[in-house]
Amino acid sequence: MGGSGTTTGLERHWRSERSVALGQVLATFRRGRGDPTSELGPTGLVRAFHAPTGPATLELRSRPALGQVEARAWGDGAEWALETLPRLLGDEDDPSGFVGHHPPVADAWRRHAHWRVPRSGLVLDALVPAIIEQKVTGQEAFGGYRRLVHRFGAPAPGPYADRGLRVPPTPRQWAAIPSWEWLKAQVDPKRSATIVRAVSVAGRLEAVAALPPEQARARLRVVPGIGVWTAAEVAQRALGDADAVSFGDYHVAKNIGWALTGSEVDDDGLAELLAPYAGHRYRVQRLLELAGAFRPRHGPRMAPRTHLPR
Repeated sequence: MGGSGTTTGLERHWRSERSVALGQVLATFRRGRGDPTSELGPTGLVRAFHAPTGPATLELRSRPALGQVEARAWGDGAEWALETLPRLLGDEDDPSGFVGHHPPVADAWRRHAHWRVPRSGLVLDALVPAIIEQKVTGQEAFGGYRRLVHRFGAPAPGPYADRGLRVPPTPRQWAAIPSWEWLKAQVDPKRSATIVRAVSVAGRLEAVAALPPEQARARLRVVPGIGVWTAAEVAQRALGDADAVSFGDYHVAKNIGWALTGSEVDDDGLAELLAPYAGHRYRVQRLLELAGAFRPRHGPRMAPRTHLPR
């Protein structure tokens, strides 16, 4: 690790014993194509976020020929970002003992054997967007998050600020957003109130990253408005939880049921199908997503709603 300064940032070249599928591992951190906190390319990714030590911009580039990932970071959180790089890229994930009991799962695992569950260690970074995404279309959620980050976030440290990269609001800034700004972003009062409750106990929620995954998910659900689905979305990104399947999702149970049995199932059916994968149930979910195992869609997509006064 070396280098310093506003322009050059800090650097780290990290080698892993496995090939790192950079884009696949970190794709779930990007909240839609217009996410102002991230930029995804064919060989790399840039993220802006609040580390425990301050705002940071992290630039990652995959060098398969050299067997390494080259990282550069800027801001007060730069050193923390580089120190925690291996776990972010799934180095703490242990897939040993995982067996594809269904042919589609076994095939997906063969095709994406280098994928690992990431662990950012940043709970609020994953939680706020997940709350915004509760029970709405992706288009609506991503648009709302984009608007709020543009309006209340800040330019990202380092050179990517000139390209529009921004860090999301701090807990205090999320809490101070006026009610009409939430409505303009298509975030209804129930979800905005959940966010305000969550950021008011931000320190306690960030601390769950040190707990065992199941206990951490339970602690998150203590906050009113954070249910099983939202806690799982956080665990998949912030906690490196390979078992945090997205129960309660509009599509996940149906897609997995279709992939494994040829028929859609509900959450009870999903739990039964995934029982043999205990400890790795999210691994199954994500591998099937990476393999493109989505059921055929019929009929029109759900239309975004409006919460603006008429």
